[in-house]
Amino acid sequence: MGLMLSLLVAAPAAAQTAGVQAGVSLDPDQFYFGGHVQTAPLVDRLRFRPSAEIGLGNDVTLVGLNLEFAYVFPSQQAWSLYAGAGPALNIIHIDRDTQAQGGFNILIGAAHRDGLFVEFKVGALDSPNVKFGIGYVFR
Repeated sequence: MGLMLSLLVAAPAAAQTAGVQAGVSLDPDQFYFGGHVQTAPLVDRLRFRPSAEIGLGNDVTLVGLNLEFAYVFPSQQAWSLYAGAGPALNIIHIDRDTQAQGGFNILIGAAHRDGLFVEFKVGALDSPNVKFGIGYVFR
């Protein structure tokens, strides 16, 4: 958790945004919620977007710490598309057993300039197989 906090404050406050998201995942079948920060572009339109999410349901609690990068495609419209990927640390609690497992996420989303966004993720290794979420970025 300390790593996530240091990542959140690594960029100047004016150069980053923060947001919240919630949605559903498949395998495990869960409702999840969480938050993220997004840096100013690192290179061209590529941004660092670490997040933390908690998934509940299917007799499993999953805490995901995602270290994702997202490329925002140029757009003159109100909505812009983005795509990205990155590794994840998944802390999985089932019954009385807790394990930390590595994962990887690939994502695609659409963001409105007013802050609303929708996102679809595919996970590999020990990340949830599929996630669909909606969220809001505070500007």
